[in-house]
Amino acid sequence: MSHEYMSPKRRFLASLLGGRVDRPSVASATSVVSVELMDAVGVYFPDAHLDAKKMAKLASTAVTHLGYDAIMPVYSVQHEAAALGCAVDWGRKDLMPDVKGRLCKEPEDIRIPKDFLDRPAAAVVLEALALLRKDYGRDVAIVGKVFGPWTLAYHLFGVQDFLILTIDDPEKVRRILATLKEVTVLFALAQIQAGADALTLGDHATGDLCSPLAYRDFLMAIHKELVARIPCPLILHICGDTADRMRYIAETRVDCFHFDTRVAPAKARGLAQRDLSLMGGVNNPQTLLKGTPDDVRREVLAALDAGIDILGPECAVPLTTPKRNLAAIAQAVRDHSRRP
Repeated sequence: MSHEYMSPKRRFLASLLGGRVDRPSVASATSVVSVELMDAVGVYFPDAHLDAKKMAKLASTAVTHLGYDAIMPVYSVQHEAAALGCAVDWGRKDLMPDVKGRLCKEPEDIRIPKDFLDRPAAAVVLEALALLRKDYGRDVAIVGKVFGPWTLAYHLFGVQDFLILTIDDPEKVRRILATLKEVTVLFALAQIQAGADALTLGDHATGDLCSPLAYRDFLMAIHKELVARIPCPLILHICGDTADRMRYIAETRVDCFHFDTRVAPAKARGLAQRDLSLMGGVNNPQTLLKGTPDDVRREVLAALDAGIDILGPECAVPLTTPKRNLAAIAQAVRDHSRRP
């Protein structure tokens, strides 16, 4: 007899907001697509970045092939950058997109086009979310994704040049972030209207690129403002070892933090306490990419024991990740929930 009585959507949203659930949720705030999943449905990169029907079809494999509770169709970090005018190489079947060159040198160079939402790179996301809402939205959570101003600044100014500014001209950095946060809000509101139940907020303030004090001084207030202005549950995703900034992340009042396993799940839970729901817990480069389903199961059980709310990969999965390992996450959680 099944112990499950909640729909995947209800379970995911309850887990995200720290509520009661029939079992822990399984989902990811970032891409779970692999070449094997592309082969399974006959939809491939780069088409799935640029064609809404293909984007939605490939994203739906999170439910149809992996058994997860949510669908998140935005695989690339480059959609806002492309809509802002950056040149983007959209990659290939086994290679993610990348920005080519830089668009801006000064804060005054930033231009948010009036037709931003109608530009192909933004419009494709909105259309895919609407399709997924229509086909799956009654029972499955639909998750959109936007990027914060720190990440957008990398794309527009170049990573190295922007990081130098954080030391040489902090006020210029604040002007850049103040302008670019409006792109985040604009795209977020449009994704909610298109059908997203929740949103990933990706902002690459990772430890090797942004110190904890830089996060506190440049980003914490902005992330708090985004939480206030975006009227849906938010999942903050930051790669890398974030143990030294989790106390600041908790102060933003974001609903959930999607964490990298360079912070061990038990340590992450201890740092977050109950101020944040936590998502992730399964290592990508070793466990999912190179391990076995049994390795995945052991890691899932450890994350469950640590009190992780939503189980899944720690970040966007490598494109050659075996499908059996991705599916093993949901299976391990279900098996665990059936124990007497």
